[in-house]
Amino acid sequence: MPILAAFAVPHPPLIIPNIGKGEEDKVSLTIDSYNQVAREVASLEPDTIIISSPHAPFFYDGFYLIDGDHAEGNFARFGAREVSFSEDVDSEFVEYLENLAMKEDFPAKRVGEEPLDHGVMVPLYFIRKYYKKGKIVVVGCSSMSNVEHYRLGRYIQKTVFDLNRKVVYIASGDLSHKLQTYGPYGYEADGPVYDQMIMDTLSHARFGELIHYDPDFLDRVAECGHPSFTMMAGALDGYDVIPRFYSHEDITGVGYGICSFYPNGFDQERHFLKDLETDPYVLLARNTITSYITTGNIPSMPTYVAPEMLSNQAGVFVSIHKNGALRGCIGTFLPTTNSICSEIMMNAVAASTRDPRFSPITEDELKDLDISVDVLSPPEDVSSLEELDPKRYGVIVRNGSRRGLLLPDLEGVDDIDTQLMIAKSKAGIAPEEEIQIQRFEVIRHH
Repeated sequence: MPILAAFAVPHPPLIIPNIGKGEEDKVSLTIDSYNQVAREVASLEPDTIIISSPHAPFFYDGFYLIDGDHAEGNFARFGAREVSFSEDVDSEFVEYLENLAMKEDFPAKRVGEEPLDHGVMVPLYFIRKYYKKGKIVVVGCSSMSNVEHYRLGRYIQKTVFDLNRKVVYIASGDLSHKLQTYGPYGYEADGPVYDQMIMDTLSHARFGELIHYDPDFLDRVAECGHPSFTMMAGALDGYDVIPRFYSHEDITGVGYGICSFYPNGFDQERHFLKDLETDPYVLLARNTITSYITTGNIPSMPTYVAPEMLSNQAGVFVSIHKNGALRGCIGTFLPTTNSICSEIMMNAVAASTRDPRFSPITEDELKDLDISVDVLSPPEDVSSLEELDPKRYGVIVRNGSRRGLLLPDLEGVDDIDTQLMIAKSKAGIAPEEEIQIQRFEVIRHH
């Protein structure tokens, strides 16, 4: 069963009358839209209400999932302790989602019992006026990329299907906080630009655009909803949706936007990660590097690897570039492990932390890395230079115990003499010394 509907909503405590004390009338359009959304949720009678909130516990390198069978919260922080919530949690859903993420080495997990945050309670305030049933699931946002938020949304979608839940998704998030000089963060010229852009994106359900918003631009406009909206989009991956725009207001200096999205059948053109999905060779290298740099651990073998990666052996080189410049490259010209997968993981760690030409890669650099994986054919002896082609073949040169390797199709290596000269230099072999030459081909994954 697909998600019944999804809603993008804001979470200003101001719109709770006990907090606003009349000031909420300034944003009456938002309140009217919220009540309409809540009535629609009630009409759908969901078993589970999933709420993604940027104010749930927030982690740099992972995602919070609500823990326990029950959760409570109130607005004491905003001077209205009497407005409180006591909610049953769909713990079976959360456990299934966590296990699914773990199988894919995706960092989403339950992190103790925490009180409900206002990003959850504001939507619940309106929903519970009209609908008292339905357990909740709360998912937090992260400093990780838009792509990772979208990917978590896809795991949520799979959990919905596998458990056959009737689910409504609430993407809680305010827009720019820099829309007016009197706003909480002052005025930024790009603030209104973002609000116009995001409302256009959402009101036309162009979910692929959510992934490509520039992180520096998002920081500059001080939004807090984009990760939540992107996660919601992932939960609707592969579906045509009918979008509806309800309202947008910027009176308080913070943008409040409300839209709904109703699935309307499958649409293979709406798998918005398909053009970004790295092939499994590069994905394995990247995930290994990320895990090792952030946790010190090499991840377990993931399920997405191709069968030949497990059954075949080969030499492998992992090359890492940052802003076009080499940042690390380590490899093996013959297999040293029992599978291509293991070879990739071993050399990914070495290339990122043990290349003697570079310092180890840091967490801050992970988002800027370009990674390629070269899988080598078995080397074969060369009896004539006519058998070489620097664009097609890599070379291995030997003199006694000294050996140098150079991959094929490298920038600036356009002729055989240059290729052999560099390979000799890497091996510490003088230009005039005799060498034995082998050639090999590679399949490059980038």
